Amino acid sequence: MFSKFNAESAAIITFLLLATSFHANAMDNTASADTGTSHSPALGTTVLSETDTFKDFGGKEGLVMIMDDFMVNLVNDPVTKPFFDNEKQAFIKAMLVEQICEILNGGCKYPGRDMKTAHAGMKVNRAAFNALVEDFQLAMDKHNVPFSSQNKLLAKLAPMYRVIETTTGDAAPAVSK
Repeated sequence: MFSKFNAESAAIITFLLLATSFHANAMDNTASADTGTSHSPALGTTVLSETDTFKDFGGKEGLVMIMDDFMVNLVNDPVTKPFFDNEKQAFIKAMLVEQICEILNGGCKYPGRDMKTAHAGMKVNRAAFNALVEDFQLAMDKHNVPFSSQNKLLAKLAPMYRVIETTTGDAAPAVSK
């Protein structure tokens, strides 16, 4: 299944999700300040102009179900488990739902940090990123998200890859202080 994505797309989605996960403890729980933009300043990408893709994901309710299965996949995957098998799972899922909902033009506002800040201090490598992408794809496939809609989301997430992958060495979750 992973072969459906090109390597850069896979890396981008994985690191986006790892970023939200790894630095949940550093998350600013306050809403983003209004900067006059139509989307959250920390979103890291632009919002889709149409809403059909959001509908293909099942709306916000569908995103919640996808994130539930995605988290199960991440915890069961030995590569991603160290980053996600912790007490922050509910918070991480909630932030991912809000972020993806906003990207898909579903009427949400992502209150989280930008991806560079969220991943600072993390050691996210290509293998961890790719494993996360595959786990996400499995969750989307389970919920029958059309491949074309998956690709639209991945295209929005792709530019974030460059600030999320932080090491070529061993992957390791950030240490909580």
